[in-house]
Amino acid sequence: MAEKQPNILFIMADQLAASALPIYGHPVVKAPNLSLLAEHGVVFDSAYCNSPLCAPSRYVLMTGQLPSKIGAYDNAADLPADIPTFAHYLRAQSYKTALSGKMHFCGPDQLHGFEDRLTTDIYPADYGWFPNWDDVKTRPTWYHNMSSVTQAGPCIRSNQLDFDDEVVFHAQRYLYDYVRREQDRPFCLTVSMTHPHDPYAIPPEYWNRYEDDEIDLPKITIKKEDQDPHSARLQEVYAYHEQELSDQQVRNARRAYYGAISYVDDKVGLLLKTLKETGLDDNTIIVFSGDHGDMLGERNLWYKMSFFEGSARVPMIVHAPTRFSAKRVKESVSTIDLLPTFLEMATNKTDHNYAMPIQGRSLMRHLLGKDGGHDEVIGEYFGEGAIAPLLMIRRGQYKYVYCHIDPEQLFDLENDPDELVNLATQSNYSNLLKDFKQESLERWNSDAMTQDVLISQRRRRLIVQAMNKGKKITWDHQPMFDSSEMYMRNHIDLDDLESRSRFPKAI
Repeated sequence: MAEKQPNILFIMADQLAASALPIYGHPVVKAPNLSLLAEHGVVFDSAYCNSPLCAPSRYVLMTGQLPSKIGAYDNAADLPADIPTFAHYLRAQSYKTALSGKMHFCGPDQLHGFEDRLTTDIYPADYGWFPNWDDVKTRPTWYHNMSSVTQAGPCIRSNQLDFDDEVVFHAQRYLYDYVRREQDRPFCLTVSMTHPHDPYAIPPEYWNRYEDDEIDLPKITIKKEDQDPHSARLQEVYAYHEQELSDQQVRNARRAYYGAISYVDDKVGLLLKTLKETGLDDNTIIVFSGDHGDMLGERNLWYKMSFFEGSARVPMIVHAPTRFSAKRVKESVSTIDLLPTFLEMATNKTDHNYAMPIQGRSLMRHLLGKDGGHDEVIGEYFGEGAIAPLLMIRRGQYKYVYCHIDPEQLFDLENDPDELVNLATQSNYSNLLKDFKQESLERWNSDAMTQDVLISQRRRRLIVQAMNKGKKITWDHQPMFDSSEMYMRNHIDLDDLESRSRFPKAI
């Protein structure tokens, strides 16, 4: 008898720095549900996103492709409809594929292989949020600013609370509906919350889980004149120097962020409870990760958009105790590896007829504790703060960052986890630096990529100008519900309706 295909529940949190979780050593943050998943799951200690910005990172994890291959340059990049995603691959394997929450798809295709999309997106689907490398001196009004920090604190409701409450409600309903109906196909349900992404505002229930005097302040301060060029550009992007930040404002932002993590953790708890009470937990692989981190004031930087650890490193947990024994994985991996991993989970096969070459690599050897798993992350960034391609190689103990207009950066993360010593300036690392640079020059053509970015931005700039004239047509996803089949309706026999809606069935 063939082994039953597992269900996959993929849970995402937005802008969640790995270092802010207790499973990675944070002494203050409370996240018991994630800690429980980690205790019985596989925890990746060195997992990264491949592009530290919302949309590019999500396009990469959906497709298994680096940004430059699919044009995922910024938060207004179009994800082409003919690029297969993990939802396409799993649906081809007879999976029900559903998305509840954020995926930041831009363009007219708002499904990209998902059979059901249960909510709209919190972010717009048009091309409005792109940088302009033809005019790098003008700061667009839609860029981040520091109000998320200066206004941080408790709130009763927010845009993001409205969204995430809806996201998890519909995800739970999807699981209840699945178990109440014929389970002829396994499911892959992606639940993608927008917390703990800024603005840093959270209800008193979560704000009060923390005391003011236990909130740590950033431990690394970098003066304005000592910032590397990309970090200096980022500070210009979000107008860091236009106001003085007090320690209390910084502490408020971090306290609200920690509260938002606890909020996410409670939502994860609801999903785990739903799996357990429906009996779906035994055959469901749970994967938890994020799209990028948050600098949270370290190095006088906030939000994401750089390849420093706080921005680029993400949590990653795989929980399936009957399949994978609990362990910690030290090798560096990334979210680009999720597509081939999901497909191998679904098929139990290592060889697949991919529609196009996949740049991600399966994590199954790591999950099974076998030798031969990879230890490498390749990163690309073209979004806010960049005026030329920013490229990264993370391999072994080293991280190398290359941009043809900026000085190189080389860090030994084993001996310098805070990335305070740029080894690129030290002569005894010249051979290693030379090797990394040569690899970068062979792997990437920065001039050609720059032209590709400029052309993409110019195309979209024209489209935005045109679509803002006359009749406004939006691409934002509109969830559809057939109200004629919901709750009490006269064309359905009452006993049949109550019977099919009750779980478990009455005896």
